Amino acid sequence: MDVLEIARWQFGITTIYHFFFVPLTIGLSVLTAILQSFYYRTNNQDYKRLTKFFGKLFIIIFAVGVVTGIVLEFQFGMAWSEYSRFVGDIFGIPLAIEALMAFFLESTFIAVWLFGWDRIHKSLHLLSIWLVAIGSTLSSIWILVANAWMQTPVGYVLNEGRAELNDFVAVMLNEQMLVMAQHTIIGAFVTGGLFMLGISAWHILRGNQVEIFAKSARIALIFTAVSAILTATTGHSHAQHTVKNQPMKLAAMEGLWESEQPASFSLFAVIDEETRESRREILLPYLTSVLAYNNITSEVKGLNELQAQYEKKHGEGNYLPPVTIVYWSFRLMVGLGILFILTALYGIVQWWRDRLEQSKKYLKLTTFVMFLPLVANSLGWIVAEMGRQPWIVQDVMLTSEAVSPNVSSGSMLLTTIAFTVVYGILAAVAIYLLHKHAKPGVAEEDSDTHAY
Repeated sequence: MDVLEIARWQFGITTIYHFFFVPLTIGLSVLTAILQSFYYRTNNQDYKRLTKFFGKLFIIIFAVGVVTGIVLEFQFGMAWSEYSRFVGDIFGIPLAIEALMAFFLESTFIAVWLFGWDRIHKSLHLLSIWLVAIGSTLSSIWILVANAWMQTPVGYVLNEGRAELNDFVAVMLNEQMLVMAQHTIIGAFVTGGLFMLGISAWHILRGNQVEIFAKSARIALIFTAVSAILTATTGHSHAQHTVKNQPMKLAAMEGLWESEQPASFSLFAVIDEETRESRREILLPYLTSVLAYNNITSEVKGLNELQAQYEKKHGEGNYLPPVTIVYWSFRLMVGLGILFILTALYGIVQWWRDRLEQSKKYLKLTTFVMFLPLVANSLGWIVAEMGRQPWIVQDVMLTSEAVSPNVSSGSMLLTTIAFTVVYGILAAVAIYLLHKHAKPGVAEEDSDTHAY
């Protein structure tokens, strides 16, 4: 393998691993804050115990996420120095703000919250965990500002082979960022909600503190149901933005080789990238036109027509993304999203029937489903990033132009292996700690001695 291919594998492995923890951190921070808000309003010790229990799991996940995230920023200089040189004037600003504002806010108030139990005023202690949740969300927004610019570059000028910022507000309010932020953050809420639901269900199945974990299960059900439905609606908005600004990505998501008016949705197909055709298709009429334009008559451009347009604009070359991977990643992501909605809604029905704690099959299902948002999040990232290929900055810079020119394939391969081994060890440690602290359940009831 050449340097470019190894560098792409390295960044893909480390990013997906890091992205396991980011949405879980965001979702679980908000849910921990909600649990503590219930305790603040009701003074019910069960909610205090649940807050401490899930807060401990949140801190473990947060710590691993921080460690794995640091490596990603180093990679811009190590493996992608040409990219860093080209976009550093733009890309560095949101990353710096994320570290100086959002991450510092999050990490500072985690310490206040963790060590402030029974030491600071009850309302201030509640505020600290909400500031942690806000910091987690803001951190993701600033990262999405940077990524959105790669998807839809705005507010810049080219000067001597570099992209230079000339409109910070345009970068901040990039339409791509607005649709990505909604979909990504609400998807993180689904991740946290199903995690809390799965842990609660696991304890209920074991007959461990059933009454207490029934409370967290109900909160998680409502939180997940609302978030899962909103994820679907924001995903629809995201698709409509994609067809306008990245039509090649949408065509790859649909496996659409020839332009169609109206365009059918491909439910299943065998993608043949050699002959550029989709075989054995199962089609749902009109639905891609609806997905793209909210009507059943609009034309959706196909990959072949778009390839010809790109050759005319940018010169000869292959501008098609890896269609098979993008096509199936999109379908699996959507399928999992539907599963999450059905799982949450069915749980609410069981709760309404007063059978939630007795429904063993459903509870067992949730202990499995709780891990699937990690897969769905990764699939969404694959669609977003691989669907943009061969561009690292859409229509501006090719991925092949971004890799470090003076790094050997041997060095790149060695660091990839090293990162994979270290991340594997971190995964084992994280799983061990989560199991160790989740297994006993909530701590015994303690007295409410908050300082006033």
